[in-house]
Amino acid sequence: MARSRTPKFDASEVITNEIIRIIERGVLPWRKPWAAGGSARPLRVCGEPYQGVNNFLLTMRTVMAGHSSPFWMTLPQANALDAKVRKGEKSSVVVYYGQSRKDAGDEDQHRENDDRSEEARIFRFQKSYRVFNACQIEGLPQSFFPDPEPAPEHPPSEPIPHMQVFFDAIDITTVFTGTEAYYLPPVDKVFMPSIARFENPRNFYGVWAHELAHATKARHRLNRDYGLSRFGNTAYAREEIVAELTSVFLGQTLGFTAHTLEMNAAYLYNWLRVLRSDKGAIFKHAADAQRACDYLIARSEAGGAGEVDQAA
Repeated sequence: MARSRTPKFDASEVITNEIIRIIERGVLPWRKPWAAGGSARPLRVCGEPYQGVNNFLLTMRTVMAGHSSPFWMTLPQANALDAKVRKGEKSSVVVYYGQSRKDAGDEDQHRENDDRSEEARIFRFQKSYRVFNACQIEGLPQSFFPDPEPAPEHPPSEPIPHMQVFFDAIDITTVFTGTEAYYLPPVDKVFMPSIARFENPRNFYGVWAHELAHATKARHRLNRDYGLSRFGNTAYAREEIVAELTSVFLGQTLGFTAHTLEMNAAYLYNWLRVLRSDKGAIFKHAADAQRACDYLIARSEAGGAGEVDQAA
């Protein structure tokens, strides 16, 4: 009698289905302003911030569960600290990427021509592991529960100094005019409404980050291409996901949350269509967004003379 086999755990499918279920409820939890223990990013047990898709996933889970600690760790890491996960607590799946090298066959190594270049193939792989938030664990040192910092208040419709300085230093031309926000590839410019049109200035910077993220796809920047992009098609939807996540990641550094001028069923459908058709999409696009975020930070730190056009 044949034994039934337990289906192999597929982290990509599990994580993608989790995100789909959340979006189907009509919410984007990563847009909710939050800080756990004074940190805007989830942290490893050593204090190192998570990046890419794991940052996105744990940000989402922190918001939804209401955790007050930014720290996450594996069960063995908790045990090593003489702490224990509370009974009944559920773990969160995260992933890591690595690569292995497979050299040419042993028989090739003994060929007469020993000075021939070595042949090898590089294999990339994805593995998953499970982590718990510090709030799910008993017996941890108090250092894993830092005091929250009060959220700074900013006057409505006025620039936030450190954010304005950051964006002004990026050498991508921004034109402030009209009521719409978009990146126009033929002229390589970002078009934005003025900050006066935003009651919450954080939303202004969230939208600006979204459009600058689109500008990073240009060939002379990150050369990101998902194919011919037209409003509503798959290539367009994929690029929108990258811009959204870039705004999330950049906002964690500067203190705003992702924001777009339009938040409707069509926007959510873009996410769902891509995720339902490709269980690896969120991993690829989170990596692309991390690259875009890092690029914008580097350009700002380089102090490029950002051109700012004021139009009527």
